[in-house]
Amino acid sequence: MNFSVNTEVVEDGIAVIDLKGEVDLYTAPEFKQHLLGQVENGVLKVVVDFTDTTFIDSTSLGVHVGGVKRLRPVGGQLLLVCSDRNIIKIFEITGLHRVFEIHGTREEALEAARAATPA
Repeated sequence: MNFSVNTEVVEDGIAVIDLKGEVDLYTAPEFKQHLLGQVENGVLKVVVDFTDTTFIDSTSLGVHVGGVKRLRPVGGQLLLVCSDRNIIKIFEITGLHRVFEIHGTREEALEAARAATPA
């Protein structure tokens, strides 16, 4: 099972979590640690990059929903980067495409995060 997660704070208040491989029951806890760590450090805009993700399951979706529940009350936002039609379909089937902004590229997601950040 190939999986890696890397977090980069790209600027004050905005972080990117880059997921590679399969995000499932076994690997989602590591993703959750990265996500919650950023929220606890005061990051309000989190971009989750699925560009190199090959599979997600309901455990991964639960981590995302949990992240939104922590970010929204403090004015935060969770944005997704995904161009893989199979992964996007999972968000559509579950109705979560209405909860998350899904962007085709990291640059688009970062632009949206910046635009939503008060000057």
